[in-house]
Amino acid sequence: MKNMKKKNKKKKRRFIVPIIITIIMLFGIGFCYVNTMPIQKKSKKVTLKIDEGTSIRKVTNVLKNEGLIRSKTFMLVYIRLNNINGLKAGNYMLNKNMDIKHILKILTKGSNIKDKEVKITFPEGKNMRKIAKIIDENTINSYDDVFNLLRDREYLNTLINDYWFLDETILNENIYYPLEGYLQPNTYNFKADASVKDIFKKMLDQTGIVLDSKKQEIQNSNFSVHEIITLASIVEGEGVSLDDRKNIAGVFINRLNNKMSLGSDVTTYYAAKVELGERDLYKSEINSDNPYNTRSSKNAGKLPVGPICNPGSESILSVINYTPNEYLYFVADKNMKVYFTKTDAEHNKIISELKASGLWYEY
Repeated sequence: MKNMKKKNKKKKRRFIVPIIITIIMLFGIGFCYVNTMPIQKKSKKVTLKIDEGTSIRKVTNVLKNEGLIRSKTFMLVYIRLNNINGLKAGNYMLNKNMDIKHILKILTKGSNIKDKEVKITFPEGKNMRKIAKIIDENTINSYDDVFNLLRDREYLNTLINDYWFLDETILNENIYYPLEGYLQPNTYNFKADASVKDIFKKMLDQTGIVLDSKKQEIQNSNFSVHEIITLASIVEGEGVSLDDRKNIAGVFINRLNNKMSLGSDVTTYYAAKVELGERDLYKSEINSDNPYNTRSSKNAGKLPVGPICNPGSESILSVINYTPNEYLYFVADKNMKVYFTKTDAEHNKIISELKASGLWYEY
């Protein structure tokens, strides 16, 4: 009997020990997984400085105090296990949505903020959502910070008082983003801790430089600044070369004068808040009476309620100095060559020829 009991105890031990080991292993894996993951999913920028000669232990203290890692001990163990020899001194911009691997990759490369400044390029033709994404990715500000500021009426009224080219039109309740179109694309240098206000100011100042030289021509034209910027934003999305853009502007002005719909695809996508090429539009979106949608019959002879992107200086100047012509239609092939026509029949013939020759562009 005693031998039987001993055998049973041994069997139980053989059964229990692997379970305990498995539980410990699972706990360890879970512990490691949690501690390597980002602190949070939402973007939250943190700037910090590592002085020359700072020990790895002190760096982990800084990371913990800034809320970038969960455990100092785990970080030290992770660094040792991965044979990371040293972290470089310098100025850094990190994010609470970065995991440990990403943070250490940056810290072993060296400063990602040069002289406490960041250089940011805002390409031509980007809408406010993309501008906000660029700001989120390159500064201490979040995507939401951009739109929170754009909802601040007191701030917007201050800008209207400061810049001659802004007026109460931008406060129209149908406009998605009040400063859309007025943020001049360019490459800028900003302080690492620049606020969204600082960024907008520099971009608006640059817009002022572009418009100031044409102020008299704008005032002598049949269009307001808002209308010029709005038309320029459509031209930006429809043409590539300066000559094409000036002719496209001429076509749109002809259609406005003839009380025709502009029929621009880029406005319809913007109205639906869908990026061009992201997906096909639904029939309801194409036919919607949204004040941005220039395919709507209700918007015949009208510009959209506001700009649909932030046009470059060339597009703005192509509208101010557009090429007068007799065209009412245009279409571009997949190589961005633009064909101008005077009648609907000619326009449809060009489209048929492009499709037959494999040059028709499909989103």
